[in-house]
Amino acid sequence: MGRWFQRLVGLLIVAAVTGAALLLWWGVAASQPPPLWRPAQVSIGGVWNVFYDAHAPQWRVVAMAAAAAILLGAGVALLDRAIATRSRRASAHVRARPLAPRTIMAATRGVFAGSVTVTVLIPAHNEEASLPATLASLDAQAHRPHRVIVVADNCTDRTAEIARDAGAEVFATRGNTDKKGGALNQALRTLLPGLGDNDAVMAMDADTKLGSEFLAEAVRRFTDDRALVAVGGLFYGEEGHGLIGQFQRNEYIRYSREIRRRRGRVFVLTGTASVFRPVALRAVADARGTQLPGRHGDVYDTAALTEDNELTIALKSLGALMVSPPECAAETELMPTWRMLWAQRLRWQRGALENLGAYGVTPQTARYWFQQLGIGYSVIALGTYLALIALMALSMDTWIWFPFWLGLGFWFTLERLVTAWGGGWRARLLAACLFPELFFDMFLNVVYLKGIADITAGRKAAWKHLVRDAGAEAVPSVPGRPAGPGADEAAR
Repeated sequence: MGRWFQRLVGLLIVAAVTGAALLLWWGVAASQPPPLWRPAQVSIGGVWNVFYDAHAPQWRVVAMAAAAAILLGAGVALLDRAIATRSRRASAHVRARPLAPRTIMAATRGVFAGSVTVTVLIPAHNEEASLPATLASLDAQAHRPHRVIVVADNCTDRTAEIARDAGAEVFATRGNTDKKGGALNQALRTLLPGLGDNDAVMAMDADTKLGSEFLAEAVRRFTDDRALVAVGGLFYGEEGHGLIGQFQRNEYIRYSREIRRRRGRVFVLTGTASVFRPVALRAVADARGTQLPGRHGDVYDTAALTEDNELTIALKSLGALMVSPPECAAETELMPTWRMLWAQRLRWQRGALENLGAYGVTPQTARYWFQQLGIGYSVIALGTYLALIALMALSMDTWIWFPFWLGLGFWFTLERLVTAWGGGWRARLLAACLFPELFFDMFLNVVYLKGIADITAGRKAAWKHLVRDAGAEAVPSVPGRPAGPGADEAAR
């Protein structure tokens, strides 16, 4: 797709969700809600007058809205299932889909490529504070990695020295200006030619700690299913950072729960920690510049802001079978300030939209398009809901209770509580309060709108890297600003 389509992505999403919102508004406004019983007015303490109303939308409107939601949800689920099934069975168009499971099975039938091994690549830019814990989590794996290679990218601290002291190999990048993706590309050009079919490669962040069964489960999955070409992780947030940290932990807990409910079917092969067969990485590198966006020979598209999301779409486009098992758990860093969280989420959102613009509308990107449309609609729905509550609170001297909407609010609160239950009492307490998380969702919605506006206007996106100095607060690294005490300017 051309650059013009990438810039149109935002307008297409805005037009679709606005049209849906106007249609729903017309349907509700065209009906007169009948009262279920006569309203009642009471006084609380002689100070607060409460008017208890019993109006509800007409049942046909409620039924139509519910039917539309069910049909849309079922349609997305069936589409997702159909794409997964077709990927599993596809045998035609081998050149276009070289990673289709039947193609992979045919190529490896009767061939024993040895036991599955794992070589770990850790791209690291000034990660001396977080790297020791990452290497320790690899050392504690039930299935130990065959090799651990720290990809030292333009480091000005003790990252390489710490890696060597821990027994890891060090690969130093040369002249890399393409951030994490460029660093991994350099390492993979050296590594991939010498790997056999069962010599898997894990790419993981230098601030990630793996669960002890991660590699063992990945190896088991690869051993049991020759068609499987990638295993992703489920990420959870580190402890700390107060309320903003708990918001992010609850968000990650719900995401991981959703993937478990989908039986591991992948949304995104997280850059936090994912394992790949060499055949998958070679196929992507070979298809770059023709079937896939990017430079021929590169595994990672260095023009993508979110390289993990782009690589996932690339693999799906080539027919790859992937999974994210619950046993493959990883703990990742959280953004400690609202400013850093804004920068991170804006990069994620811009990256997701730009990836859709680069790939266009295909069966493999259909779910991602539906997801963006759903987010867009939630911006309108949640924003309107909070605005109307604020307007009513400021303009009325009596509070009107609507049993219908109170009932919906109860079920919504229950859903938030249940989905965050696995995070412990702090996660449950925050979910039960409801409104703090609603305002956090509005923060994310504003980020979404900013991403839409930026991509539509063609503004250049910035990439910021969080640097943790030992004994110091985490500091975002941006071009032209010191990355931390004693550090050079980091143009990442």
